[in-house]
Amino acid sequence: MIKAIIAAFIVLLLATFPATWLLMLFLGNVMATGPSYWGTLPLGILVSSLLGSAVGGSGYRQV
Repeated sequence: MIKAIIAAFIVLLLATFPATWLLMLFLGNVMATGPSYWGTLPLGILVSSLLGSAVGGSGYRQV
């Protein structure tokens, strides 16, 4: 069980890395201080999940 939680956390970090990194670049240009990876990670998780749900769709097909 502990190994599965650790593996899920690593997959979460890898899956949200592109959105978090782009947010770090954007917020670093907007703000005077550059935010860290851990500071932008919660927003990166939200952006990744929103993009994934918008692109993936619901899987429901009305006939």
